[in-house]
Order: sequence, then structure tokens, then C-alpha cells
Amino acid sequence: MRIVSWNVNGIRAASRNGFLQWLQSAQPDIVCIQETRLGTVELEHAVFRPNGYTSVWRSAQKPGYSGVGTYYKAAPLSEGPMDVPEFDCEGRVQVLEYEAFTLINAYFPNSQRAHTRLDYKLDFCRAMWAFCQRLRGQGKNVVLCGDYNIAHEEIDIARPKENENSAGFLPQERSAMTEFLSLGYVDTFRHFCQEGGHYTWWSVVTRARVKNIGWRIDYFCVNEEFMPRVKEAAIHPDVMGSDHCPVSITIE
Repeated sequence: MRIVSWNVNGIRAASRNGFLQWLQSAQPDIVCIQETRLGTVELEHAVFRPNGYTSVWRSAQKPGYSGVGTYYKAAPLSEGPMDVPEFDCEGRVQVLEYEAFTLINAYFPNSQRAHTRLDYKLDFCRAMWAFCQRLRGQGKNVVLCGDYNIAHEEIDIARPKENENSAGFLPQERSAMTEFLSLGYVDTFRHFCQEGGHYTWWSVVTRARVKNIGWRIDYFCVNEEFMPRVKEAAIHPDVMGSDHCPVSITIE
């Protein structure tokens, strides 16, 4: 089974930029997308039932903001939010239960340039870590994917020294990520690849993608017990259509 995660930076814009063509060509089993920017009413009129796929959505109350969605070939046993109102109102989490694992599609908050949402971001991290641990305590395997909006280590950002005070690379955010991994979770891409220069987001304003001056802020993390079933983790920088690129894992 191949699962893809991609911050599409607006699904309508991504669709105009070839998202559905990519989907039909790549044929992943599941695609989790973030930053859909869709309202609940718009979903009824959107062309989001491509051949071979069903889609489910969690939208923010604020129109044109945040939101997550998932395309799948095989239906999950269940689908729902995280059931934390302060985050569900922004459409930040979608939980899909499969027989072998629980898939969490998450769009972590951005702490913002002036760090005005740092506390909200850290509250989200704490709530997410606790949620994953509850699932794990119930004997479930956890696959947490999405845009974490955190570059965890210096190797995950092209210019670490210049961004020490930048949202997404703040000490508090990086520590939150370290705490999560220390609970017994694995950053799947870093498990397979210890080299630098691999990023998932690039600034459009500075044309950073051409120079590969980027950040790795999109992840698949799994609990340690499930890691033996993960056979591959990849970043796909050649796939265009957003300021992020897709990331993927292959599960046996």
C-alpha cells in the first residue's frame, strides 16, 4: 500500500495545476491533502470524485482557510475529526481507521512570523501527541502524516542559522517534535535517509525551489512497533502544483 501526503496550498488551485492528472498517473492507494481552503458548502459542487477514488473532507468554519481531505481507493472502517473543538473548527485533523493502522491526516498550525500563534501551535502538538498515545495504548498502530510546519533538525532546513528565530524552526517547536519522537515514534524519511538537501517546502516569493533552498516540514511518522512494515519513505520534489511537494510511504 502506498500512502501520499501533500499540502496542496488550495485544492482548487492545485487542480488547475494538474493535481487530478497527477493522481490518475501516480495511482497511490491513499492521498492525504492539507490546506484545502474549502468551505463545507463548496464540497457539494467540487469535482473531487476522480475515477477510482472516493474523497472525504474536514473543513474550517472560516471560508477559504486551512482544511484537510483524503482520497482513497479502499474505504476506511471509519472517518472523523480528532474531537478537540478548538482544532476541529479549523479543519486541522482527519482520522481514518483501517484494520492494520489508524491514519491521521494533520495540518499543524503555523506559529506565524511574529509568533502570535506559537501557544496555539504548541497546544495542538500536545493534544496530537496525547491523541496518538491514546490510540497506541488501545493497541492500534499510528500513521501520522501531514504538514507539521516544523523543520525538526538543522539538516531539515537549507539555512538553519538564518532561521533560528523563524516560525517553524523555533526551539519550542523543534523540542515538541523531539518530545514526540522520544515517546516511541519514527520519522520515516529520516529512518531511510540521513543525507541533507531533501526538502518539502520552498518559498515561492524568492524562487527558492529552483535553488533548492527549502525546508522539510512534511512528514510521515509511525509508532516504533509498526516501523518494520514501512518499506519505503520518499519525497517527490519533481511533482509540481504547490509550494510543497508530496511525501509518501509504502507499507507492506
